[in-house]
Amino acid sequence: MPDPIAAMKQLVDEMAPELIRVRRDIHRFPETGWLEMRTSAIIAEALSALGYTVLTGEQAVRPASRMGVPDAETLAAHAKAAAAQPGTPVQFLTEEMRQGLTGVVGILKAGPGPVVALRFDIDALPMEERADEGHRPVREGFASRNPGMMHACGHDAHAAIGLGVARTLMALKGALHGTLKLIFQPAEEGARGARAITDAGHLDDADFFIGSHVAPTDALDDGDVTAGTWGSLATSKLDVSFSGLAAHAGGYPEKGRNALLAAASAALALHAIPRHSAGQSRVNVGVLRAGTGRNVVPDRALMQVEVRGETTEINEYMEAQARSICQGAAAMQGCGCEITVAGQAEGQHSDLALIRRVADTVARDLPELTLSSEQNARNWGSEDISVMMNRVQAHGGLATYMRVMTPMAGAQHTVSFDMDESVIAKSVKVFCAAALDLMKGAEA
Repeated sequence: MPDPIAAMKQLVDEMAPELIRVRRDIHRFPETGWLEMRTSAIIAEALSALGYTVLTGEQAVRPASRMGVPDAETLAAHAKAAAAQPGTPVQFLTEEMRQGLTGVVGILKAGPGPVVALRFDIDALPMEERADEGHRPVREGFASRNPGMMHACGHDAHAAIGLGVARTLMALKGALHGTLKLIFQPAEEGARGARAITDAGHLDDADFFIGSHVAPTDALDDGDVTAGTWGSLATSKLDVSFSGLAAHAGGYPEKGRNALLAAASAALALHAIPRHSAGQSRVNVGVLRAGTGRNVVPDRALMQVEVRGETTEINEYMEAQARSICQGAAAMQGCGCEITVAGQAEGQHSDLALIRRVADTVARDLPELTLSSEQNARNWGSEDISVMMNRVQAHGGLATYMRVMTPMAGAQHTVSFDMDESVIAKSVKVFCAAALDLMKGAEA
C-alpha cells in the first residue's frame, strides 16, 4: 500500500476542520464524571459507523469500581436533558449510560500482532464558564450550555482527538498488525474513572499503552511533544461526614454533639500532618459545609479532603493519618465519622523504552513537530491514568503518558480556559504515528 505515514498526514489534514467542529460541539455540552451520556453516545455512534467493535455500559466499565457516582436523581435529570439536546444520537444513548455507566471502548482487530491501547478522557469540570465577549467560546458561539459544567482542562479536545485517531487508523487498517483498543474514559477529574475501566479487564492483554494530555506551552516543555512524563502524585479523595446531635445552643447546649466543631478541628489538624521523609506529600481541605442556624448546635458536617504522595506508599501514609485525625476529631465531640473514598490514583512512571520509541517515531515521521528537550519530565499533578499504566506494566507491557503542547488562553481548571485548536490534528498525528510504528508487523 502507499506510504502509510504520508497517507495518515493527508487524512488528518483533511479532517482537521471536522475535528474542531466535534471539539466545539462537545465543549458546548460538557458533562461531568459519570454524566458523560451525550458524549458517550456521540462516540459510540461514530465508532460503530467506522466499523469498530463498540463496548458500552457494563462491557466498558465495572459498575462496582466506579467512585463518586452522582445520585439517582441527578442521573435521571441529566439523562433527560442529554436526550433533548441537539445532536444527541438518542439511539446510542443506552439505558446503561442513563444510569451512569458512561465511557466507550472501540476495538479493531487486524490479525496477529501486539495489543495497543490508547486512552482519551472525556469528562468536564463542575465550573461555570466565563460568559463575557472577551472569552472566545462566547464570541464564536460554543460556550457551555450546561449550567455548572465546563470543559476547562481540554478533555473536549481529547475526545475529538480520539475520534480522529479512530477514523484515521481504520482507513489505514491494511498497515496494522495486531489489536487496537481505543479507550474513551469517563470521570478522570477527581480520579474516579480509570479503575472502573481497568477492572473491566480491557488492559489485561495490552502490550503497549499510550495516553496524552494537551498542555500549555511553557519553559518546562519547549517543544511540541513530550513523549513521556515521570511520576504523577498518587492521591486519595475523601468525603468525610460527621454526625452529631442537634440542640438549642442557648437553652440546652450540653445536650448537643457539635459536628461543625469536629470538622473544624479535623480541618486544622489535617494540615499539620507530619511530612514523610521519603518524598513529597500534599493535603488540602477543599470543602467544609455544616450548620443550619446560629442558635442550633450543628448535627451534620461534610468535609471534602484530598491527600497526595510522591509514591503510592507515601499517599497511603497520608491517607492513614487523615483517617485517624478525622476519627479522633469526631470522638472529641462525641460525634460519628464516616469516610468515603470519592477518587483515587496511584503513583506512576512512563517506561523509558517506550518514551524513546515514541520520540524516535516523532523525529522520523513527523519532522514538522519538535520534541521537548526534556523527555520524561516530572509531573507534580495527579492523574488516574496511573491505574491503567500500572496494570499494563504489572504484566510486562510498556506504558507512557505524553504531553502535546499548545498555547492556551486562561489556565487549565479556570473559567477562562481555551486553547489553540491546531493541537487536535497535531495530537492525532502523534498517536497515529506511534500506533503505526508499534503495529507495523515483523515484515515492515
